[in-house]
Amino acid sequence: MEFIESEHLELKEILNSDFKKEIVAFANTDGGELFIGVTKSGKAVGVSNTESDMERISNMIRDGIKPDLTAYTTIERITEQGKTLIKVTVLSGVRKPYHLSDKGLKPSGVYIRHGVTSSPASDEAIRQMIKESDGTTFDKMRSLNQDLTFDFAEKFFKERKIAFGKNNKQSLRLITFDGYYTNAALLLSDQCEHSIKCAVFNGIGKTTFQARKEFFGSMLKQMDEAYDFIHLNNNLHSTFEGLRRIDTRDYPEYAIRETLINTIVHRDYDYSGSTIINIFTDKIEFVSIGGLVKGITLADIMGGVSQSRNAIIAAIFYRLELIESYGTGIKRIFETYQGQLKQPIFAPAPASFVVTLPNINEIAASTVDPAMTDENKIIKLLETRQSITRKDVEMLLQSSSFPAINVINSLVKEGKVVRIGSARATKYILKK
Repeated sequence: MEFIESEHLELKEILNSDFKKEIVAFANTDGGELFIGVTKSGKAVGVSNTESDMERISNMIRDGIKPDLTAYTTIERITEQGKTLIKVTVLSGVRKPYHLSDKGLKPSGVYIRHGVTSSPASDEAIRQMIKESDGTTFDKMRSLNQDLTFDFAEKFFKERKIAFGKNNKQSLRLITFDGYYTNAALLLSDQCEHSIKCAVFNGIGKTTFQARKEFFGSMLKQMDEAYDFIHLNNNLHSTFEGLRRIDTRDYPEYAIRETLINTIVHRDYDYSGSTIINIFTDKIEFVSIGGLVKGITLADIMGGVSQSRNAIIAAIFYRLELIESYGTGIKRIFETYQGQLKQPIFAPAPASFVVTLPNINEIAASTVDPAMTDENKIIKLLETRQSITRKDVEMLLQSSSFPAINVINSLVKEGKVVRIGSARATKYILKK
């Protein structure tokens, strides 16, 4: 037999520490054969202690390489040119990328065969191998970072009385069957590589910042901190009904909560960009990276169709009771805006999804001409809505109860507006 090194053949005079790299490279490429006891020039010099070296090779493959490659390798003793050699056959594996156990899924641990050499794989090559082996769903793929901690997540699960041990992580699909953390685990970990950026602007444009904040760490931690930041900027406005004070926040709290969670759960984490939340005087924008899931339209999601891009994360949020039921969130967001002049806007784009929640306390500033009389402001509002309440009039005129009811009563007497219902159920409509 003639020995010539090639893309599929590696020669080793003696067994050394580089041997594992060659096996990894063959397994990550198209397979190959290694001969121990042969010089680089192709001369057979033999192996002095065959049994011991074969045992060392077996241990290297079993303990020094992950995922398990034993089923894709064979080790045998052969005789060539009157010398005893060791032949190791490596098949192309199905759980690529294979790597050195002590180096992990990094270029220093992952090798590929290129010509007659075994070279470190690039980060992009490693990601591509993971996609080809695990599928293209981000949260199901093995994480490049396997050195994860879960300090915040453990506390979060504990507060909700949900177990979060190793077996629980496996059942939640945070750990694969062969012991790797998935990207879902990375997102929940303290090492999460994505962030949420929040900004508050003066007015309705992006000219002047009032405040800004970026949140890091576990996506659960980012969610909590982003919600608190939004809540601090969700101003409270008060009106009076007799002696009773009625407080109304700029944005319905359920709408804020649901939109924030959807933005986190359904974004495309293949992109490294941050989730963006912009707070203006008249609205809040939630900008999620990644458009709609392929095959789903805006009409579908508005109709209650639920198809999560990150099924593992969605299931965990459901388990944590952060998601109440699939497909109902958008409908309930609109319910919180029932009767309001401005409604939420859902705007998908090829690489983003923007949800805009209008400020329900900004009716006067954003919908009517300040030069109008109070009566004409109310008529203008009724032209865009089926009915209004006294509270709507107070908000529109930025007045207390007494002047608001005087203006609406005047319109009723003039026959321009009709009062329907009684007591707290009283509403006003345009006379047809």
